[in-house]
Amino acid sequence: MGCICDEVCRLGISPHIINNEVSKVVVRNAKLRWPIPDDLQKLIGLNVKSVDRRAKYLLLRFDTGSLLLHLGMSGTLRVIDKEVPVAKHDHFDLVFANGVVLRLNDPRRFGAVLWFDEHYDSQGLLSKLGPEPLTDDFGHDYLFNKAKKRKVPIKTFLMNNHVVVGVGNIYANEALFLAGILPTALAGSISRQRYNRLTDIIKQVLAAAIEQGGTTLKDFTQADGRPGYFAQSLFVYGRAGEACLTCKETLLEVRQSNRSSVYCPNCQQD
Repeated sequence: MGCICDEVCRLGISPHIINNEVSKVVVRNAKLRWPIPDDLQKLIGLNVKSVDRRAKYLLLRFDTGSLLLHLGMSGTLRVIDKEVPVAKHDHFDLVFANGVVLRLNDPRRFGAVLWFDEHYDSQGLLSKLGPEPLTDDFGHDYLFNKAKKRKVPIKTFLMNNHVVVGVGNIYANEALFLAGILPTALAGSISRQRYNRLTDIIKQVLAAAIEQGGTTLKDFTQADGRPGYFAQSLFVYGRAGEACLTCKETLLEVRQSNRSSVYCPNCQQD
């Protein structure tokens, strides 16, 4: 689901920690994707001003800098009471003065907890990312200009975080179907007009997914911290071999970069 789940996570934890003061920082295992900094005790006494997201990175903003959280491949964030017992793989806690704990569980330890002084991205993790698809930076002509002379398949192009962030496999499949574009079409061969339509569709698909995800926000205060996958009406993803909902043609599947691409050979053209 890519950044959709991360955005739902941001929405889920924000009401519980914004404007609340950190009273304790607990690091049980600092060996994540990058070592957790050993000076995070400086957060004690500071208030979370906002919770932002950049691609799959959550950013807890304080007056003096930003705490970056990344869930990796298997991590979860839970908003729990401070009396909840510690479980296996609970590597990091932010404890707040109101008794709430933001707890990171990460079995594979591919996640991250990093600190940016004065919000400066000293490691360059965020600066090379493409625009967020639901912002004005991702507007008409952007994809067309980025795709010039590119000979990669359009679906691979859309899932490149240096081009645009947040268009995961499910939503790339769905957006290309709705735009009538084959996932194997070369990025540089698509017209400006079709790219502009695809841009609008990507925005619509992602906005709808986030809105549907709102029904699961309560799950961030439950024991496992995993939002339930919200009900979705998918046109092609996961439906290879079934009939197209538009024209009844059998949906086909190809593998692209080890990901499933499902498409309708009738509704989608080069």
